[in-house]
Amino acid sequence: MNAVVSAIIVNYNAGELLYECINSLLNCPLKVEIIVVDNASSDGSLEALAGFTEATVIRNPVNIGFSAGCNIGVKQATGDYLLFLNPDCSITPNAIEQMLNCLQTHEHTGMVGGLLVNSDGTEQAGGRRAVPTPWRSFVRAFGLSRLGSYWPRLFFDFYLHKQPLPLHPIEVEAISGACMLVKCDAVDDVGLWDEGYFLHCEDLDWCMRFRQKGWTIMFVPTAKITHALGMCGRNRRIFVEWHKHKGMIRFYRKFFRHRYPGVLMGLVMVGVWLRFSLVAAYHLTKRIGSAIGPDHG
Repeated sequence: MNAVVSAIIVNYNAGELLYECINSLLNCPLKVEIIVVDNASSDGSLEALAGFTEATVIRNPVNIGFSAGCNIGVKQATGDYLLFLNPDCSITPNAIEQMLNCLQTHEHTGMVGGLLVNSDGTEQAGGRRAVPTPWRSFVRAFGLSRLGSYWPRLFFDFYLHKQPLPLHPIEVEAISGACMLVKCDAVDDVGLWDEGYFLHCEDLDWCMRFRQKGWTIMFVPTAKITHALGMCGRNRRIFVEWHKHKGMIRFYRKFFRHRYPGVLMGLVMVGVWLRFSLVAAYHLTKRIGSAIGPDHG
């Protein structure tokens, strides 16, 4: 009998976190088909899975990116529902069941996400959010969201984690690609992940396309997932930031070009790359400082 849920994990040097992620899936009461798509890891994370005969491992010879890895997993999956889970996530035993119940209860819901938390239990940003339009991103970048109490429609922060946690599942504009449960029927309607993104913003792209096709997206507050945010990319910060900002450019051009005049969109592009320059300079300075050490000050 085919698995009800197929879990797709795209791995790149997640270390022991991958082991913990798969172990959390095995502790779920539902039957889960586990598919690991590895993007040429070199840290021994796959060797740690030698005892996990329940997992199917697909080894890519090179790092093809997150979206392309997800699409390989989709083509391998046999379940009616697909769970995309980052290797740095550990899911609580009943979380999949709670998300699946929400997905099955709401006919027009194509995607659901859960409550992403840090190791201390605090909610992470990104698990529930509005779409970060260029204007909303501008508001957040310059701290203008503090004016939201006076003009909420104008100075709206797209991250919703500072709002009270709802008691029941609610519809949101977007969730995080760290944990997404989707209907295969919806994927057939919307299409696969956009492989034009290498890392970051591909989840926002998919959320936009789901909603454009009339599928709703739900956030399930009782489905808890512990997410070791940033751990997989901790040794390549500038590389990650480069692809994050490159993804933002693609996302803005793809969905908002028609809403912003050419000059304004040009300013948005300049703003994105200026932000990348500042972030990259910060990480580079930090790396140099660490290399020099306190004794060479």
